[in-house]
Amino acid sequence: MPCRPPSRSRSALLLAGLMAGLGVPVLTLAAPAGAAVPQGTPAPSAALLQALESALNARDDAALVALLKSGPGLDPAELRQRRQLLRQQFPDATWQVRAGTPLQDGRGTVSLQVSGTRVLAGSTYRLDAQQTMVLLSDGSHLAGQTLLTESSLLRSGEKALPVLLQIPDAVLTGQRYDVDLIVDEPLNGALVAGGIAAVSLQQVAAMESPSLELGALGGGGLFKTVRAPQTPGSQTWAMLLVHPQGVVSATKRVRVVADRRALDP
Repeated sequence: MPCRPPSRSRSALLLAGLMAGLGVPVLTLAAPAGAAVPQGTPAPSAALLQALESALNARDDAALVALLKSGPGLDPAELRQRRQLLRQQFPDATWQVRAGTPLQDGRGTVSLQVSGTRVLAGSTYRLDAQQTMVLLSDGSHLAGQTLLTESSLLRSGEKALPVLLQIPDAVLTGQRYDVDLIVDEPLNGALVAGGIAAVSLQQVAAMESPSLELGALGGGGLFKTVRAPQTPGSQTWAMLLVHPQGVVSATKRVRVVADRRALDP
């Protein structure tokens, strides 16, 4: 049932709506999950990862353009557009690029993290998001990628409201699973409102917000049981929680696989 949000009422709702839009996957190497990068692909060299981090953090696109080639799962023009849009929303956005743990099939993984802030109507919004992926390299360029995990949190308030995002990274086709955003502290009688919605592939590509209807929450967070589609691919969820201490927007992409062995690559 729709409800009035707690405390700062209409302004909180308007800002919550904005946060829902900004909370859609916001890193720059986003692409549909899949087996685009062949098995046995090693991670790019440390020097290439450092070059990628420097290029993402540069004020212009020149270094990034020089580093990229079109390839499986990687469209340089789309990547630049997403990076520019993110910088418009969060001018101080900062990326970190690190080598991750190799997969069981020998492919090397890369972890990307981005953080940033935005001041709107006197309130500060803090973004923290991350991706894990496999990147294909020819030694001097990045030429393909497979996205494994992706999630983001966007929070307002004087201090970051402690929340826990409990959504699996991967599920089987047709499986029922839980989509939870938990407030990790007692509510002490506070009124909390929130909503959950699926994000379409078109909305993911355009970094658009889904329609989120807020309702009063009886427990300490957002809880929903959903079912995965019958065909492999991915699902992305957007969650919005309005709390007297601030507003939280979260997104999470879930890989949908047909083979149980692919749940933990």
